[in-house]
This record gives sequence, C-alpha cells and structure tokens, in this order.
Amino acid sequence: MDLADLKTFEAVARHGSMNKAAAELHTVQSNVTARIRALEEELGLPLFQRHARGVALTPAGQRVLPYAGRVSKLLAEAGAAARDDGQPCGTLTLGGLETTTALRLSPALTAYARAYPDVRLVMSTGTTAQLVQDVIDYRYDGVFVAGPVKHPDLEATTIFVEELVLVAHPDLASLKDLPGLADLRTIVFHAGCSYRQRLEAYLGEKGIVATQPLEFGSLDTIVSCVSAGVGVTMLPRVVVAEAARLGRVSLHDLPAPKARVDTQFVRRRDAYVSSALSAFLETLRSFHKRPVAA
Repeated sequence: MDLADLKTFEAVARHGSMNKAAAELHTVQSNVTARIRALEEELGLPLFQRHARGVALTPAGQRVLPYAGRVSKLLAEAGAAARDDGQPCGTLTLGGLETTTALRLSPALTAYARAYPDVRLVMSTGTTAQLVQDVIDYRYDGVFVAGPVKHPDLEATTIFVEELVLVAHPDLASLKDLPGLADLRTIVFHAGCSYRQRLEAYLGEKGIVATQPLEFGSLDTIVSCVSAGVGVTMLPRVVVAEAARLGRVSLHDLPAPKARVDTQFVRRRDAYVSSALSAFLETLRSFHKRPVAA
C-alpha cells in the first residue's frame, strides 16, 4: 500500500467527503478519487459507500481505518525521533475540556509557549468521549479529560481533582426544590461530555425528569442560560465560582462521591514521547506539584 493512498483514505473517512478531503490535502477531487479507487482495487474490496451527502465507510473500510492512522503516525514519529536531539521543537498537539483548558491549563500553556518558541503548540477543546477517541486514533499527543479513563492502549495520569456542583438560577434555594421546577431543562455541552452524563445520572437517581436538554459548545453560553433561569447544569466549582460571587448563579453541593472528578492526562502507551511533550509535562508539574483539589 502507498502511504499517500492511506493518508488520502484517512482524510476521506474523517470528513465523509471527497471534496473536503481534497481541500485538506491541497489537491483536487479527481486525485482523491483516483487514490481511493487504486487502494480499493489493490485490496479487492470497496472501502466507501457513496451517497448523496458524501461517502461512508464500508465494513472493510472500518477495519482498515485504524491501520491507516497507525502507519501515518508511526512514520511521523520515526522522523520526529530522528530529529529529536533533546531540544523541544516541532509540533505538539494537545486537547482538553473547555473548562480545564481555560482555567487550569492557561498559565502552563502561556509559560510553555514563551519558554519553547520553536514548538508549534496546537491546543484544541472537545468532550471527553471525543478527545479520548482522537487519542486512540493518533490525532493528539495527549489530552486532558474527565476520568476515569480505562483503555488497554492508553495511559491515564490524574493531574487535577475537581469538585462538581449543581449550578442553578440564583433563586433556587436548595436541591430539594428541584423536583418542583416546571419544565426543568438541563443546559449542557454536546453528547460525550462527562459532566453532562453525571448530571443526567444524578437527576435520574432523584427521579427528576428533565425535558429535552439544550446543548451548547461554549461555557459562557451555558452559564448565561443558567443565570437567566433557562435550566440547570453541573460543572467544576472553580469554573463557576466567580459567577456565583457576582450573584449570577447559585451553587449546590453534591454528595462527596458524586462531587469528585479526576482530570487525567491521557496518551497512547505506544506513542513516542518527544522532547516537546516531556518539556510540557515538566512545565505543568511546576505549576501543579500534585493533583489540585478545587
């Protein structure tokens, strides 16, 4: 198999579109189509099903996809290892929850960028489920997510310890008043967010039925909706402490076992640990000598 064909295959699978893959690869659609056709002919199996909105992986394509990512990553790591003389450089791709990135990682990210200008630091945000899958698929060097994360191919280390609280409109005096709220809504991040899952589980255990959740990708939007009385959410206390101090929201303690959540740094066990990643983790340790309780 040709490496360029595999890279093209992976891009098409990720985007579900020949056109979008061509744009990412800085080529034309006909070249993408030709490479996919050549790969399918070599394997003797169709890798994609064509439909009106683009393409979808066939069962054979789904089986090939992990190997395509693995081969590309291994070759990239081989080149990086050859060039890695101990001085941090190159590209470091990290991911994190929006709450963690904004309030826990910002100081370390700023210090690292200043200390190691030769490193191209790429930081993205997402949900726990999405970020963990991206690490499995070799798209990130490491991510910060809500634990526990258990996967045979991943190594997870607790970096912070957060305290979750239920966040509501300032007029909510007690959690005992929740069942009495009419048309209770949850204001949450998109599916795959561990805080959302914990909120839904908590309400379910209390026998509280919420209407269709409102999903947002922005922490500020979620807090604003809660402040306006649209619904409730569950977030780390440190994230909403300032909003509570200003009287925009009310914070309600959860039972100890449900309140604790570990933020873990997750990476692949088989991935090369570059000097850039080692330096970042060392920078992070200098800011947080041990897991930090909120």
